[in-house]
Amino acid sequence: MQPDRTADLTQLLRARILILDGAMGTMIQACRLTERDFRGPFHDHSHDLLGDNDILSLTLPDTVRSIHDAYFEAGADIVETNTFSATRIAQADYRMQDQAREINASAARIARASADRWTARTPERPRFVAGALGPTNRTASISPEVNDPGARNVTYDELSAAYSEATDGLIDGGADLLLVETVFDTLNAKAALFAIEDAFDRRGARLPIIVSGTITDASGRTLSGQTPEAFWNSVRHVRPLAVGLNCALGAALMRPYIEELSRVADTFISCYPNAGLPNPMSDTGYDESPEETSRMIAEFARSGFVNIVGGCCGTTPAHIRAIADAVRDIPPRRLPAEAELAVA
Repeated sequence: MQPDRTADLTQLLRARILILDGAMGTMIQACRLTERDFRGPFHDHSHDLLGDNDILSLTLPDTVRSIHDAYFEAGADIVETNTFSATRIAQADYRMQDQAREINASAARIARASADRWTARTPERPRFVAGALGPTNRTASISPEVNDPGARNVTYDELSAAYSEATDGLIDGGADLLLVETVFDTLNAKAALFAIEDAFDRRGARLPIIVSGTITDASGRTLSGQTPEAFWNSVRHVRPLAVGLNCALGAALMRPYIEELSRVADTFISCYPNAGLPNPMSDTGYDESPEETSRMIAEFARSGFVNIVGGCCGTTPAHIRAIADAVRDIPPRRLPAEAELAVA
């Protein structure tokens, strides 16, 4: 288990805006991989694996490593592990649920090795690994049956057990922090946070936590119905290093919601939107160029909303480089207590 880097990260976050990486899926799609590439040593597996990006941490680790390296080279301070769908629940779609823990551990080891190499090159600028815990493909709060509002296809205990397995893998593999991301159902996130706290209790040590929600439409709410303020109040008990928003709407439509979260949260704020809306005619499948995305994120920074910025779906190393350049000379958001002291 990595040492607790909360103090180091807090010091950096007070000094400058930190850069998170961009999309893993976009980069994997650009590799034009085949079913054979995804299978690797699992050549006799009974189910197709094409599209199971997380399994590449076992079957094509050099490809995953090269993507981390590209983001570090572009200016990222933090890269996420290739584990967005690496829970037992999500991996069941590919009949790979029994590989869930090893996928997480391997993905963390790959990112750890990349981060350590880049830190060794520039010791004055340490790089970090965020162990990514995605939302799964099930929701604990919403019925999958339109005619049966009380129906559920997953329980809290099942979610917690799946997240516990993934968390242990990420910690064993060397993650510096844990990122519960793309939260569309806060009950799912609570299961992840419970599993994380249980892992910390079992190990007698802690790592920093970031929690990132996603606003799914112009109503300004998560899929399970929470506003940004309600979302914050639902997760603040874990004392996250940062809370934020990612994915979904893209930067242009995200602005009022990241502003609201910045106003109510007494911790650091993260923001990593999609490169706009999906567009099958573009090279990356999304609307926004690096210049467009970075311009909007720089405006968030100048408005004092953010401490960590990066990209989600559709973003590339070019987007991250443009974002890093755009916010380089902009001071980070102050925590509310610090802002009050400055005024006084």
